[in-house]
Amino acid sequence: MKKFLLFLGVILVTLPSFSQLLSWTPNFAQESTTPYTITVDATKGNQGLLNYATTTDVYVHIGVITSLSTGASDWKYSKFTWATTTVAARCTYLGSNKWSYTITGGIRAFFGITNATETIKKIAILFRNGAGTLVQRNTSGTDMYIPIYTTALATRFSIPLVQPTYIPQPEPIIKVVGNTIPMTGVCNNASTLKLFFNGTQVASAAAATSVSASPTITATGNQLLVVEAFDGVTTKRDTIQFYVATTPTVQALPAGVRDGINYDPNGTSVTLVLYAPLKTRVGVIGDIPNSNWVETSTYQMYKAPDNLRWWIRINGLTTGFEYSFQYIVDGTLRIADPYAEKIQDPYNDQYITAVTYPGLKPYPSATANAVSILQTGVTPYAWHNTTFTRPDKRNTAIYELLIRDFITKHDWNTLTDSLNYLKALGINVVELMPVNEFEGNNSWGYNPDFYFAPDKYYGPANTMKRFIDSCHSRGMAVVLDIALNHSFGMAPMVQLYWDAVNQRPAANNPWYNPVAKHAFNVGYDMNHESLATRAFTSRVIEHWLVNYKVDGFRFDLAKGFTQVQTCDANGGNCDVGAWGNYDSSRVVIWKRYYDTMQLKAPGSYAILEYFAGNNEERDLSNYGFMLWGNMNNNYNQASMGFSTDWNFDYGLSVARGWPNPYLVTYMESHDEERVTFKNIKYGNSFGGYNVRDTATALRRMELN
Repeated sequence: MKKFLLFLGVILVTLPSFSQLLSWTPNFAQESTTPYTITVDATKGNQGLLNYATTTDVYVHIGVITSLSTGASDWKYSKFTWATTTVAARCTYLGSNKWSYTITGGIRAFFGITNATETIKKIAILFRNGAGTLVQRNTSGTDMYIPIYTTALATRFSIPLVQPTYIPQPEPIIKVVGNTIPMTGVCNNASTLKLFFNGTQVASAAAATSVSASPTITATGNQLLVVEAFDGVTTKRDTIQFYVATTPTVQALPAGVRDGINYDPNGTSVTLVLYAPLKTRVGVIGDIPNSNWVETSTYQMYKAPDNLRWWIRINGLTTGFEYSFQYIVDGTLRIADPYAEKIQDPYNDQYITAVTYPGLKPYPSATANAVSILQTGVTPYAWHNTTFTRPDKRNTAIYELLIRDFITKHDWNTLTDSLNYLKALGINVVELMPVNEFEGNNSWGYNPDFYFAPDKYYGPANTMKRFIDSCHSRGMAVVLDIALNHSFGMAPMVQLYWDAVNQRPAANNPWYNPVAKHAFNVGYDMNHESLATRAFTSRVIEHWLVNYKVDGFRFDLAKGFTQVQTCDANGGNCDVGAWGNYDSSRVVIWKRYYDTMQLKAPGSYAILEYFAGNNEERDLSNYGFMLWGNMNNNYNQASMGFSTDWNFDYGLSVARGWPNPYLVTYMESHDEERVTFKNIKYGNSFGGYNVRDTATALRRMELN
């Protein structure tokens, strides 16, 4: 079981209509503008305030990006405290899911900016309820921004609609040949305005502040809209690009490639493969050559003849350079590669310091959602210990640790420097709570999104490998705790097939159940009888065993690897007892994964957090699995000095009728902790002997 600290839901892009998430008057505000009214439409964006009934309980969180800001997250002069109901921050309800907020007295004066050399670049704004639990943001979940202008000539498109992202991006434009594309350009000063479509002028207006046209699309491929303003001295332009899809080219996958990122030995080429059945088109966007985060014909992916996969070979890459990229699916959805070994996170990377992760590439402001990294020609880590022999699994002393809490610096280097301490305790297996990318930074890690990428909050990948290498040099094995029962909302496979109406995986999602089959589920429940899930899980297992040389896994919520329905159709009213009954289909699932482990790394440990019926656990132990045996209450009763419930017999596999001693009996885990606390708080006493005395409580713990 698990705790988690951050949950980000999945929201997919909707098709544009002529209503905007944020609108403002006047169109081109300056620092002195007053009044200045900003309106939000909660039917757009992430719909965080959609149909919010308490119309008087909506407030702004507002600040500015100035010439002194370091980036999108560096708000200056924020006016109000989060989760407070300051009257000055309250919005006016306009009806139809719209709220407005008006700044009076001049924008600069409103924020109290007195530094004459500091200029306002953008207003940064969110709309929230009073408690701060409902927040209206961009579709991508990012903050919203409004540009602030000077008296200099400026022009922009008002149609097509533009999302209020840090670097403005048009809302998805889905068009086919024969459609018209409405265009309206606006300007802050009367000028000669012109509109161009694919290089051809389609409208003009003299001494005007707006101009419109609706040209017809005549060809597929890349489309370019331009508005141009000329005031007799200065020319300004704004551009929007979009893509009109062609019929995908069907072409067989190159020999030897697998789902994910396939590097060519030449160091300058890569083949990307995405498993995405039923999708109509997939492209690649990023800072790869000639993309600039815009969908183009150059990077449209081929469809494999089986209609299951999409692929493209990209050449001309610079060896050793980190390229950021995403897949753009059906012209709207931007996702990272599920197999990426490094990702960029728009929500959390900004809080990772250079001390923890030197030279971390900044998140690209031209996109949204998680971004994958590819890097050709990487020099492999040079393993020092190549002769390590794992401790016999019948004689393991396992230390479970969460890097974040075990060491203040929460990085692999410091953890490596602490190994002598663990060795002195007699530990021969270090079990790491989940370290693959999860949502947030400050988390136990049981809210996973990306299963092949070490979480950057703990440092670079090679420092993790060095830690494992150092453990092996000390005769200590390394086991990864991993949550493959479920995924959370940033996971690309969750987003690829999403039921936006019910806010859950769609019925045709190849990897996930729409609702959980079993009790105590968090996130989105995986279907481990699906061939797609089985293939993905096997790749995850192979990745860590082979590429990181880990010695096995502790599988979280392993009893959940079942398709036997023990909850109702909505995932509620679960029968916990029935969930624990012998499940032959679950046993088959686990034996299949165990075989994969032994094929990739013979003798590797497979530890299950199971807690099912003894007959099912016995059968799995007979196959070679190790299973968690919770004796926390017994240990704690004994350490507190009480004469009941302290018998340890059931902590022995022989007492359970198991032929093999593969029971991982434990006193504490992340779910069962605080033994010393209970000694001090509730310990027994007799005469002058008092367990609640701190020194005595610690000796009792030492006894345990």
